[in-house]
Amino acid sequence: MDRLDVIATFVAVVDGKSFAAAARKLARSPAAVSRAIAALEARLGTRLLNRTTRSVSLTDVGRQYYAGARRLLDDYQQTELIAAGTLAAPKGLLQITAPAVFGRLHVLPVVTDFLGAHPEVDIRLLLSDRLISLVEEGLDLAVRIGELPDSSLVARRVGEVRSVVCASRDYLKRRGRPQRPADLARHDAVIFSGLPSGDRWVFRRKRREIAVAVRPRLVLNGAEAAMDAAAAGVGVARVLSYQLRPRVAAGTLVPILEEWDDRIEPIHLVVPAGRHMAAKVRAFIDLAARILPSRL
Repeated sequence: MDRLDVIATFVAVVDGKSFAAAARKLARSPAAVSRAIAALEARLGTRLLNRTTRSVSLTDVGRQYYAGARRLLDDYQQTELIAAGTLAAPKGLLQITAPAVFGRLHVLPVVTDFLGAHPEVDIRLLLSDRLISLVEEGLDLAVRIGELPDSSLVARRVGEVRSVVCASRDYLKRRGRPQRPADLARHDAVIFSGLPSGDRWVFRRKRREIAVAVRPRLVLNGAEAAMDAAAAGVGVARVLSYQLRPRVAAGTLVPILEEWDDRIEPIHLVVPAGRHMAAKVRAFIDLAARILPSRL
């Protein structure tokens, strides 16, 4: 078994989360797959996989190796497609990550349209509010909300959203409606850790910034949970406009202080720099750039 074949076997084990699944995909015996991985780890002098009786998972070194192995196989596939003259046809596995709520509401419809248009593409969509490294996780594409730090990512802007403070009608009746950002200092806050502002909320009005320290009565790591808590009257919450819109329509939350914050949060599609952009990635970006702005 040559090295490229061993690398492909390793990727199949990781993608299938077991030696048996990789064996079925590669039409080999589980023992042959296990021997190939053992030989690879022996050659590298390190363990790539944690093994249990039911599944396998990546070690820290294995995660880095998987990212490189995935890039190598993608580049090899692209080279063969170029030689065969079929580069224009999107095909293969496309791996995408997006924020949880935004991904469910806005990215998933793009994914379903894309799958209908491209039968030779399979998609793995990872919805998470955690900032995931494309390179380390071996992903092709990410949807990022907010200003992008300097990085090795290539970005295409596809839309924008705003941060909005909200509360339930019951809470506002009990505690009073804030009229200006400074009033928030006297209120309880529900903090959504997916936003970088934390317990210091910055507002901008006519290019003038106002910072307010809020009291975090409850800290959560998901926007849906933060809005549930705010709807239950725990306190005021700050989320993104697309997250809040269904709650406002349902009447469970009310936006407040909208006139005090005119900051725009950009939405980008990002891919790792320095990598040949596969047809499947380019086609998905083009479709998302057409669809997303009309949905926001």
